[in-house]
Amino acid sequence: MDFKDKVVLITGAAGGIGIAAARKFAKEGAKLALVDLKLDALQKAASDLPDALLLSADVSKEDQVKAYVDATVEKFGRIDVFVNNAGINGSFKPITEQTVENYEAVLNINVVGVFLGLKHVLTQMKAQGSGAVVNTASNGGLLGAPGMSAYVASKHAVIGINKSVALEVADHGIRVNAVCPSGVDTQMMRSIETNAAKGHEEKARKQFENSVPLKRYAEADEIADLMLFLASDKASFITGAYYRIDGGGGAASV
Repeated sequence: MDFKDKVVLITGAAGGIGIAAARKFAKEGAKLALVDLKLDALQKAASDLPDALLLSADVSKEDQVKAYVDATVEKFGRIDVFVNNAGINGSFKPITEQTVENYEAVLNINVVGVFLGLKHVLTQMKAQGSGAVVNTASNGGLLGAPGMSAYVASKHAVIGINKSVALEVADHGIRVNAVCPSGVDTQMMRSIETNAAKGHEEKARKQFENSVPLKRYAEADEIADLMLFLASDKASFITGAYYRIDGGGGAASV
C-alpha cells in the first residue's frame, strides 16, 4: 500500500487510533496533516512525525473545519485521503437520566463533526476528481448498548452518512467507507471502563474482553491497518461500505 507523496488528513489524530494511522501512513510515504482539539496533546503524540502539519480545531465548528482544510491545501496543494476520525464517548447513563448537554456534546462531535469534515474535504476532492475517505464509526453503530444511547445514536448516524455520501461522490472518482471497531485498547476505552464501573475498571475490562470471541481488545494498529487498506488502491472497487473489526463479535449478531 504505497502512499508516497499522497496527502493524508486525519482528525482526532492525538488519540490512539488517529496517531496509529498517522504513523502507518507516514511509513508508506504519505504527507500528513493532523488535526486535534488540543494542540499540546497532538504535538506530544506526533513528536516522532516531525514533517507533519499539526493543526488545532474543534471539529464541530464550521469555521475551524474550513480552516484546517484550507491550511492543508495551502501547505500541500491537495487532499488524497481523509481519515474522519475525531469522536468522543460522552457519559453513560440510562435514557431517563441522560442530559440534553451530554447528547448535544456527543452528537456535535460525532455527527456534526463528521458532516462538516466531509462537506469541506469533499469540496476539495471533487475539484481534484479523486480521493478516498475513511470514516470512523463503531460496532456501536450496528448494535445497541445499555446506557450508551447518545454514543450509539451518533455512530448509527455515521454509518448512514457514510452510505449516502458515497453515492453522492461516486461519479467524481471518490470512495467513502467506514470502519466499525469494537473495543480498542486506547485511552477512550479507559474512559468507557470508568463510565461502566467507576472504581472497578479492571473488572469491567475483563468483562468487555470476555464478551469478544477472540477474548481481547483490538490494538490501535489493527484498526489503522484496515484504514490503510480502505484508503489504498487495493480497495479501488469498494465504496459505501462499513467494515466490522470486532474480534468476531458480529458473527453472533443478526
